[in-house]
Amino acid sequence: MTGGPAPELRTARLLLRRWRDSDRQPFARLNADPVVMEHFPSTLSDFESGALIERIEEFFEEHGFGLWAIEVPGVADFVGFVGLLRPRFDAPFTPCVEIGWRLAAEHWGQGYAPEGAAEALRFGFDDLGLPEIVSFTTLANRRSQRVMEKIGMRRDPADDFDHPLTPGWHEQRHVLYRITAKEWRYGSHP
Repeated sequence: MTGGPAPELRTARLLLRRWRDSDRQPFARLNADPVVMEHFPSTLSDFESGALIERIEEFFEEHGFGLWAIEVPGVADFVGFVGLLRPRFDAPFTPCVEIGWRLAAEHWGQGYAPEGAAEALRFGFDDLGLPEIVSFTTLANRRSQRVMEKIGMRRDPADDFDHPLTPGWHEQRHVLYRITAKEWRYGSHP
């Protein structure tokens, strides 16, 4: 997997695209929302949100994939992100590629997260040739766990782990979900 331009991806309702300057303010609002960030150690400042966009774009340039901004054409220019990345910590399951998402609360419950995540999985398996993709979240984050289950991922409680970048945090314990290319191709995915 080498860097280079990452393609735009489309689903029935969504455009997964690279980031624009116009995404900065809605992304900062999303990251400052305590409801959206409930299962993270803290909300993010405007500066931290901007720095995260810079890291996302650098990752795209280096790897040719990353966390795409989600646009719902005709509805909203920016609702959040979904995509693939490499975790920056050591754990029994790393190195790996992770799928993740974060949407503004006003766009929850519309099926955008599983729809975008299913397309990111397709890209990871069909275009990148990945053998497996993982996802993880806190034990309490049932909303994200349901998305993982909807896209065909499975959890083995023996894989649960204490996130090494959040020592002492009350939600340090995380669940790990996985899906292999074979499971995706022959399973019941969206």
